[in-house]
Amino acid sequence: MATGRTAPKHARFYMDGYDLSGHAIGFGPLTWEYEGDAEGALSDGVKSLLPGLATISVGELNGFFDNTAVTGLHIVASSAGVKRTVMAPIGIRGALAQADPVFVGEFEQLTYHGVPEGTFVTANVGFGQWDATAGTLLYDQPWGVLLHPNQAETAVNTAIGVDDTIAGAATTKGGYLCYQGFAGNGTATVKVQDAATNLDASFADLAGATTGSLDWSTRRAGLVAIGKTVTVRRFLRWQIVLGTATTLTFALGFVRGK
Repeated sequence: MATGRTAPKHARFYMDGYDLSGHAIGFGPLTWEYEGDAEGALSDGVKSLLPGLATISVGELNGFFDNTAVTGLHIVASSAGVKRTVMAPIGIRGALAQADPVFVGEFEQLTYHGVPEGTFVTANVGFGQWDATAGTLLYDQPWGVLLHPNQAETAVNTAIGVDDTIAGAATTKGGYLCYQGFAGNGTATVKVQDAATNLDASFADLAGATTGSLDWSTRRAGLVAIGKTVTVRRFLRWQIVLGTATTLTFALGFVRGK
């Protein structure tokens, strides 16, 4: 993973098992903000503010109007009032890599607009806030770390992981994973593993952080939350267990509870 400033051309947009990056012109804003009312006692010198509930939204997706069968933006997104699982990883000065930032969540798609003006006919997909049926309502943060970019795997992971902590230590407030399954030829399990030491032999399954066995010949996406008090050790990595599948193309992110 590189560090520093970056450009939009290194960002990607995944939704419900579709990589829409080749159709997207831009997306956002990636909103994360809290309600807050300022109040003060008679003897206070200044008003104080306590944060309330978080507002989280992926904003809008603007792209090219495209009716290509199966993968075109018009085919994938020309509906409204549906829940979408979104993953927006941000590459840092280059192609996506393990440990890059990723914005994830389940959001209501509220609008779809075709825009027949300008040089190209474009499409606008508008998203609302965090979906009320999301399995991660106990968590109020959408930013996490990318553990696996959109690419194929045919064997278990024996590589080292990434350190996404600030203090360089385990955390004790759980977290959740977000997965996007783009292609596969059978059943497999995708999961997150953690370790206290960044060595292959030290990694073990993070309790509850698994998709379970799924048939990846159908596009899939979702969030899986673990308990709010689960300890997540310092280092994280992706892992797969192949069932009937011999290949799986997917992306995986993890948001550590804070």
